[in-house]
Amino acid sequence: MRPVARSLRALALATALLVAGPAAQARDAMDHFFHPFLGDLQAELVEAKRAGKQGVMVMYHFEECPSCKWMRENILSREDVQAYYRERFVLIPLDTLGALTITDFAGREWTEKEFARSVPIRGTPTFIFYGLDGKLVATRVGRIKDPVEFMLFADFVASGKYRNMNFAQYRQSKQGKKGS
Repeated sequence: MRPVARSLRALALATALLVAGPAAQARDAMDHFFHPFLGDLQAELVEAKRAGKQGVMVMYHFEECPSCKWMRENILSREDVQAYYRERFVLIPLDTLGALTITDFAGREWTEKEFARSVPIRGTPTFIFYGLDGKLVATRVGRIKDPVEFMLFADFVASGKYRNMNFAQYRQSKQGKKGS
């Protein structure tokens, strides 16, 4: 019953966003969307489990990336998006050109740049969702068109639907339910 209720709540939120339009107040994404990151992805998994989250979402980006900037200013800065994602995931920014030493999910040390290359990241922004076991479960590459689609992708991952279908099928199934 909970997954159904959660999906209905997500659908209601998405519908409300379509009707409401832009959020009334924008907040800096780096301060309000992402969790503070001290460089240890293993520790972030522990925190995600402790907090009852669905996993860890890493946004691979770099400062001069125009699409990353657009996402930070137009999607990740919205209070509704921030709340929706923070409820479900531990959210980490990772600079694809960065020199910060990090520990990956398996305990190996890399620079941010080396780790991003090992994933591999082919474009920015890239949003990668990792399960509570540290394994990659879903990826979105590039600028996402609007907050509704971005939150729908969070629901796609958090609901576990990524196991049975791709995101296009999931989005279509949600659009079909709205018309019923």
